[in-house]
Amino acid sequence: MSKPRFNLKYPDFLSTGVLLLSAVIVLLPLLVVFVTSFVPPGSTPELLPKNGWSLANYRDAWQRGKFLLAFANSTLVALAVTAFQILTSSLAGYALARLEFRGRQVLLLIVIATLVIPFQMLVIPVFLVLKWGHAINTYWALILPTAVNGFGIFLLRQYFQTIPVELEEAAAIDGANRLQILWRVMLPLSRPALVTLFLFTFIGEWNDLFKPLVFTTRPELRTVQLALAEFQEQFTNNWPLMMASVTIATVPVMLLFLVGQRQFIRGIATTGMKN
Repeated sequence: MSKPRFNLKYPDFLSTGVLLLSAVIVLLPLLVVFVTSFVPPGSTPELLPKNGWSLANYRDAWQRGKFLLAFANSTLVALAVTAFQILTSSLAGYALARLEFRGRQVLLLIVIATLVIPFQMLVIPVFLVLKWGHAINTYWALILPTAVNGFGIFLLRQYFQTIPVELEEAAAIDGANRLQILWRVMLPLSRPALVTLFLFTFIGEWNDLFKPLVFTTRPELRTVQLALAEFQEQFTNNWPLMMASVTIATVPVMLLFLVGQRQFIRGIATTGMKN
């Protein structure tokens, strides 16, 4: 009976070492932030505090930063923008993937071209439109500017093209119209792409500071990132307190990504590049 052989080639060993080193480099700052947040108030920040660990920084940061209202606002805005993007991206992506009409390729190129335009370049016209619509200092000012996204349209368009047309033809024979085919056939089969779009959009909106800073001034509309920026301005020299506030703002999106990472990876991996 032959013994099992563990054949680890030199290139594989080298690539594994590079990946491990990269992971350490990426995770080390996060570890420093996390450990520093548990340093007792009044103690010198260090890797292993002499006075042990403490949750006092989290209690103080939560109360002083008024994160409860900020969490509610960020969650509302992120969910609303995500819902709008999933709706608009599904409709537009399906039309570009399946419907035959004049100018489809030109429209697709325009959608792709929007990906290279920074939102900051559009802030003045967007601000004027929101002001004309009396949406400044409202939740709509945080939702409408990013309710449609070219990345989401392109992502779902590419994923829809990987789904066999025969499934749609079978649904059409049973009497389903285009919207019914999209809702009952295409979207259930596109769950990995939808989860990918959900994660991208929700995390992007949660981490957005630009829109709340430009389009709102009312304290009751403060989001997590705006509250975090204001908090850091007040407690610049209190590193443990600052690190606790950063952890509070970061943990929700990290947990969300961990929950949906399998579908996220599958959505990225299976989204083809068919024309």
